[in-house]
Amino acid sequence: MTDLPTAAVRATAGTPPPDIPREDLEASTGSSTALLRTIVGSVLRPIGGWMSASGAVELLGALGIPASTARSSLARLCARGVLERRSLGDAAGYALDPGALPMLERGDARIFTAVDADAPAAWCLVSFSLPEHQRARRHQLRRRLSALGCGTVADGLWIAPARLQAELSETIDELGMRDQAVLFTQAIALGDLSDALPRWYDLAAIRAAYDGFLARHAHPVADLDTTPRNAFARWVRALDEWRVIPYLDPGLPLAALPSDWPGAAASSAFSTIRARLEPVAISYASAVAAPD
Repeated sequence: MTDLPTAAVRATAGTPPPDIPREDLEASTGSSTALLRTIVGSVLRPIGGWMSASGAVELLGALGIPASTARSSLARLCARGVLERRSLGDAAGYALDPGALPMLERGDARIFTAVDADAPAAWCLVSFSLPEHQRARRHQLRRRLSALGCGTVADGLWIAPARLQAELSETIDELGMRDQAVLFTQAIALGDLSDALPRWYDLAAIRAAYDGFLARHAHPVADLDTTPRNAFARWVRALDEWRVIPYLDPGLPLAALPSDWPGAAASSAFSTIRARLEPVAISYASAVAAPD
């Protein structure tokens, strides 16, 4: 959202560990709480940052989630500091917790920023060494690096595309590890990257994520029933599945990947879905849950 596959891949099998950063708490997809988190990230801000309690339940109902489960998911995101209960006049509702905004903005930058996979490959390296009595901190750093989309070169040496430099620097600072971890920037890898990438990254797991997305979402949008409720449901489900993929593949160089790599096709499918369905989904959410 090593110890490969990455943390986001591992998380599809269950709840991610507690030391994963808050934006990765719902690295798994498809659960009611994951879908609600995706709603918060994609439509709550455009409709004003507040939604009625009944509207929130109705939005989750469009995704086939029962009202009782929806309410539990709302309570869970309040407990995690993503939402806060707030009434407007006589209407009970939920607002975006201001503390969650940086998290959502970081997610936007990763999920929606196009990556030039044809650009010359430049890398960051994170080197660290922690003694055995700091095993827990070492494990925590590994999980965080994995969640950000780093690969492993060797024990204590991790690699990522150079575009992750700021995120890696912030992570090292957040963990208070400036004395134990060193970040090298603008590193150039010598040798054959097509041989190295499969050692650094679990390419089979990344390919499976792309293939799965294409299998479920690549059929033409024009052929579907895009009534507002259905458009909302399809957009949220597509985004919920897509949002972990840029953490699995943080911009690996296309020239070093197999010729049949499905990344470009999946990215194109997501862009098409977004252009067609996102505006309709936001309009539907506003009609259902925004203040009158």
